[in-house]
Amino acid sequence: MLLEAIYHRPKMNWSYVYDRSTMHLRLRSKRGDLDAVIAIIGDKYAWDRTVLHLPMRIFARDALFDYWEVEAQPPYRRLRYSFQLIEGEESVWMTERGFEQALPDHPLEFFDFPFMNPVDFFEAPAWVKDAVFYQIFPERFANGDPSISPKNAEPWGGEPTPVNFFGGDLQGVLDHLDHLSALGINAIYFCPVFQATTNHKYNTADYLRVDPHFGTNEKLKELVDACHARGIRVVLDAVFNHSGREFLPFADVLEKGAASRYADWFHVREWPARIEDGIPTYDTFAFEPLMPKLNTEHPEVKEYLLEVARYWIQDMGIDGWRLDVANEVDHQFWREFRQTVKSLNPDAYLLGEIWHDSIMWLQGDQFDAVMNYPFTNSVMDYTVLGKLDGLGFANEVGKLLAAYSQPVTEAAFNLLGSHDTPRLLTLCEGDVRKMKLAVILLLTYPGAPCIYYGDEVGLDGGYDPGCRKCMEWDEQKQNKDLLDFFTQAIALRKQHAALRSADISMIYAEAGDPCIAIGRKDQDTGEQFVLVLNASEEPRSMELPLHQGTWRNVFSATTRETQQNKLKLDLEAYGFSLLQLDVKSHVKA
Repeated sequence: MLLEAIYHRPKMNWSYVYDRSTMHLRLRSKRGDLDAVIAIIGDKYAWDRTVLHLPMRIFARDALFDYWEVEAQPPYRRLRYSFQLIEGEESVWMTERGFEQALPDHPLEFFDFPFMNPVDFFEAPAWVKDAVFYQIFPERFANGDPSISPKNAEPWGGEPTPVNFFGGDLQGVLDHLDHLSALGINAIYFCPVFQATTNHKYNTADYLRVDPHFGTNEKLKELVDACHARGIRVVLDAVFNHSGREFLPFADVLEKGAASRYADWFHVREWPARIEDGIPTYDTFAFEPLMPKLNTEHPEVKEYLLEVARYWIQDMGIDGWRLDVANEVDHQFWREFRQTVKSLNPDAYLLGEIWHDSIMWLQGDQFDAVMNYPFTNSVMDYTVLGKLDGLGFANEVGKLLAAYSQPVTEAAFNLLGSHDTPRLLTLCEGDVRKMKLAVILLLTYPGAPCIYYGDEVGLDGGYDPGCRKCMEWDEQKQNKDLLDFFTQAIALRKQHAALRSADISMIYAEAGDPCIAIGRKDQDTGEQFVLVLNASEEPRSMELPLHQGTWRNVFSATTRETQQNKLKLDLEAYGFSLLQLDVKSHVKA
């Protein structure tokens, strides 16, 4: 028993409140090292009357560790607990003090979860668990009102550059809501729509005004209302880490220098604010002179930005914010931001742009989710780039599941590409088979999947600006097979709770083998699915250990019977099968 590998500490992703009556306890051990773990739990003020011994299960694994979990329901919302670690005939007990050779007589030295205070829960909006997002880059989605297009707008469908315009606007989105509804979309994330000089609008000039080339505030309200009438939520992009150079307070700083009343709204290292050898003397996003970093600790800056948050939530009725460069803004600002937004709309979704481990932003006091790029990278490495075999991908999934509490996993914002990455089809080198493997993983994973506009019709493009090309609306140029696939896969996800649940098991994952089989089930409905993928250029035959019964391939409508709890399956190169167990056949068996 390798004690050095065993880890637990209260709170964060190791012991947390799942809902108002349930807690989850977790423990880490060396992979394959322990035969069993038992959690000894009880109320610290009524130990003898409440003590329970609960077997734990391995809910996730990665290359190094097993992650054990158990669900507990403290009768008085308090919990003291320890762990019995079992390897063969040997037992060791783990308490807050360390490892013991016998269970202590009294729980005083056990781990302590003092009280399940509701205000401390991580509680994301319930609707997010069932959401399928669609990301729109407004300037490139559709030109619905040419009269407001920039004077230098180019013909729709031309080659994108970092600085050109094609006239996409809010009316264009309104004109194509039927497309989104038919696809199955029930949430939209818009890149910035506020006034700015660039085509991407991440250099905000006026936070309270829709860019005139996109429309008006009234047009945005019309769009929000039209989306809501269709059951589609609307999330806007907020750039609060930095403003644009044309933002009036920064323009005043450039004009008046240190004498400006807004001098402390920004981080100026050396006056006057200028560019020296290509580096601004003021803090910016990266080293971009057009994007001066805001001082979000300044009372007036906070007051202004929180009023911006209030206006669009309360007056315009949006359903949440995507928060740009969120990891470079101070935590206290985000705490106050959350309090402001949630006081107006408790169901608003707060999504931070963070590309790395984000647990300190996901404790219930700041964000509901972050953009899950670690998931993106794992899927790409397995399905597209060939960097991971089946076991490698399974280990990555295990690591992701263990990194956060289950409520965080259920609200995660999962994506395969965005305005900041090359297009999925381009990464797949045009191979639609690979693309489908990645998409079916996205749409059968817990959290909220997001489709980047145009992926569903075969839009390609390299890194920015290639990934920001105009949406293809000519049906003759769209990939109809791909669109049908997206539509069917989204419908299946929305129809079956098992494909949205956090209950994931790795049925088959071996080193050196590009195939993997992933179990998906839902306890409430009894649904069971198995997703089998072959991320290889060679066809593959497999024999899977599955429950006795009839399994239906939901994409081909064919059925197969298990023989002696085994199912033989043939997969094409870069092919997959999504199998659903016929519940009646399983019950009879």
